[in-house]
Amino acid sequence: MTCAEPISPPRQSSLPLSILDRANTRTGSSAGAVLHDVITRAQHAETLGYHRFWVAEHHAVPGIAGSTPAVLMAAIAQATQTIRIGSGGIMTPSHQPLVAAEYISTLEALFSSRIDIGLGSSVGFTAPIRRALHQQHADRYHFPEQLREIIALLNGTAEITLQPPNEAATPLFVLASKRSVATAAEVGAGVVIGGPALPQFSVAHRDELAAYRDEFVPDPHRNQQPRVILSLNVAVAETEAHAHDLLLSEAWAMARSRNVGAFPPLDDPTEVRHALDHATARERAHTDEHLAQGLAGTPETVAARVRELAEFYEADEVLVTGGIFDPADRLAVDKQLIAAWG
Repeated sequence: MTCAEPISPPRQSSLPLSILDRANTRTGSSAGAVLHDVITRAQHAETLGYHRFWVAEHHAVPGIAGSTPAVLMAAIAQATQTIRIGSGGIMTPSHQPLVAAEYISTLEALFSSRIDIGLGSSVGFTAPIRRALHQQHADRYHFPEQLREIIALLNGTAEITLQPPNEAATPLFVLASKRSVATAAEVGAGVVIGGPALPQFSVAHRDELAAYRDEFVPDPHRNQQPRVILSLNVAVAETEAHAHDLLLSEAWAMARSRNVGAFPPLDDPTEVRHALDHATARERAHTDEHLAQGLAGTPETVAARVRELAEFYEADEVLVTGGIFDPADRLAVDKQLIAAWG
């Protein structure tokens, strides 16, 4: 969406600003180059002062190279010194709870006190991927039980002893879905909330988060406090038009995925504009729909809008994401945004 002009002058923010990188592939680059660019971006984010750098989990999706967050997290943590490294997230239907807990605990043992884990309920993108993962579509509904089993292993209260032991050291976050915000409160975990409704000041989401804080039960082993991380699709540039161009590649990929059933690599925005000239009305409408779900504009305008959203939802942190075709543009966005953020 186009950001409205800020209703007050830009000001510095005390809210931590973090990054989620989905490792989007792009036309003309190898998957290996994409993954190395993710590591470079994390190093850059650390020098800029970002709080966390998270990666995601997507299996057999042509447009995303990030299939194994635990492995990518280890590579990023090895290449950085201070920034917190996390998953956004590890999908519990894709792993046995013991295996997921072992990933988490091993990362904690290797990179003590810098690891965060987001846990989600998503299953494979298509039926063939779900079959390859030995999943059923309904496996997502078992998330509360799987989450509790992972927590018991990490806390040392399961019937077996996790090796290496975690001793409840790793902060946990639930990637919010319709049911999982309440689950996060029940197990004493942080919550990450994102989606197309957020830039519209959703009262329903705000009420859901208020209930999360009211109903939060701290885990006696981890003793985390309620924490709401707001995830937003963001691009900034010197002009609003350029910022919209930066979001165009991912918006077009999302639109194509709805037509062909597969999320493709990102194309150069110039090529996307040419493709849109010959696209169907449905493809153009889907592209516009996805563009409207992001925040694009000058750094000061976007930063002001993000602050308004964070205040509305009473967020404790902001996690910015968005697939940008050119790695140099992506690094420039990170630099300009945090400079405007303060």
